[in-house]
Formats: sequence, structure tokens, C-alpha cells
Amino acid sequence: MKQLTLNISESKYQAFLDFVRTLDYVEIAEVDKMALDELQNSFSEIRKMMDGELEKQTAEDFFNEL
Repeated sequence: MKQLTLNISESKYQAFLDFVRTLDYVEIAEVDKMALDELQNSFSEIRKMMDGELEKQTAEDFFNEL
């Protein structure tokens, strides 16, 4: 089996996914929604830190939280 990665615009994503699900020869792996949301939130926080909108945390503070 081959694997293909596609980038689909948000506005067309659901329509494309609905279409692909009608194809009997395509298998779609389900994603853990909670894990995906947490990952997207993490990337958003990183972007804010890079843009200076969110204060960066020191490594020492990070390890103290653990």
C-alpha cells in the first residue's frame, strides 16, 4: 500500500474528506482528536513566542514544573 500526504485548504477539507471516504480502495487512519488539538495549541504558542506575543519560559522553570 502507498501513502500520500496532501495539503488541503480549510474551506475545502471536509468536502474532500467526504469524497475520499466514498472510495472503497482508500483507507483513512483516524486521528486522536484530543492529541491533535493539543499539538495545534502547542504550535500556536510557539508561534506567539517567536512573534514576541508570549513570554518565553527558561529551561530551569520548565524542568521545575516537571
